[in-house]
Amino acid sequence: MTMRRTAAFALAALVCLQAHAHAFLENAEPRVGASVAVAPAQVVLRFSQEIEPAFSRLRVEDAKGQRVDRDDSRVDDAHREVIRVSLQALAPGDYKVVWRAVSVDAHVTTGDYAFHVGR
Repeated sequence: MTMRRTAAFALAALVCLQAHAHAFLENAEPRVGASVAVAPAQVVLRFSQEIEPAFSRLRVEDAKGQRVDRDDSRVDDAHREVIRVSLQALAPGDYKVVWRAVSVDAHVTTGDYAFHVGR
């Protein structure tokens, strides 16, 4: 194998290993960037692998940065790659979902996204 092919193979292997070492957001309800007519009762995030309940969190804020969830984020017992939080009654407007997920192998990922309630 040439030096260039060896380096390319090593880089590809490293990328694959890193991809499996973190819990990445796979889907969300409400969806990332969505505009929903009816306010949701909860936010549900699904990650690419199981997350550690003791260290993973989910929070929802309004446009002023005020918390609008019920501070009850929890990892699903049956599906440990899912975290959810209940919401207060949401008025029309913009909302931000902020999450921190710690995979079972202790790698941390964080992120946020917005959704809109109303037309």
